[in-house]
Amino acid sequence: MRRVSVGGTAGSGKSTLARELAGILKVPHLELDGVFHQPGWAPLPAEEFRARVAEFTSQASWITDGNYSLVRSLIWERADTVAWLDLPRHLVMRRLIWRTLHRMATRQELWNGNRESVRNLVSLDPEKSIIVWAWTTHAANRATYLAASEDPANAHLTFIRLTSPRAVRRFLASAV
Repeated sequence: MRRVSVGGTAGSGKSTLARELAGILKVPHLELDGVFHQPGWAPLPAEEFRARVAEFTSQASWITDGNYSLVRSLIWERADTVAWLDLPRHLVMRRLIWRTLHRMATRQELWNGNRESVRNLVSLDPEKSIIVWAWTTHAANRATYLAASEDPANAHLTFIRLTSPRAVRRFLASAV
């Protein structure tokens, strides 16, 4: 396990897991949100996003986290493992709402000067609210990862489905 793609619904703990795993394995980590979301939440142009991810994943060992379909095939063709956080929706939502409130209250910078805003709590548009995005994509993410794990085209990948905080802790302990 030297090239790992960490995926799952927004708020499931992808970045936390990826950072911890990268520390254990002593390999570089790339948070895809930090590359994609430019100042003012502007998306990085697709070609540049793919180029940056391609450069990062050309290394011998690495961890990425995120669900970007734009770069998934590129990452997965180079990965050996997909660690998939498939936590229950109620747990993801509780964590995500708390995280969003904390980030708003502390004005925590996420990437490139971007911060959470009140719209995350009041907007019903999934493109503007990480909370609505997580709610509406939870089932689709599960279906995507289930199908991918059964697809013969991904036979070179080891899929590790993590369905509880305990499973995450066991996975990290086994990576030592």
